[in-house]
Amino acid sequence: MNLTITTEPTPLVINSDHVILVRGTRVPLDTIVFEFKQGATAEGIVEQYSSLDLADVYAVISYYLRHQNEVETYLQQRQQRAEKVRTENEHRLPSKGLRDRLLAQRQLRK
Repeated sequence: MNLTITTEPTPLVINSDHVILVRGTRVPLDTIVFEFKQGATAEGIVEQYSSLDLADVYAVISYYLRHQNEVETYLQQRQQRAEKVRTENEHRLPSKGLRDRLLAQRQLRK
């Protein structure tokens, strides 16, 4: 028996927005880690996200477990960035009174 042991590349890529995705999909690393930390199995994750390959999900989970500190730092940075963007959008496009303004516009059109 000639079994060759090779190293497989981690199925993760960084897109132009600096988001880490599972290669060949639009599923971010964040999603896999979140689901895994919530108790989902690799099989369960694949059931929820049909674009994922089971072996890739196992590889991503393995990567997370071997690089947990770095991944957690990345996830925290993503969360901070999301909060910053949310705050900027709320200042730029205030939603306070939005429902009332939309209803008023609707009444004007009648």
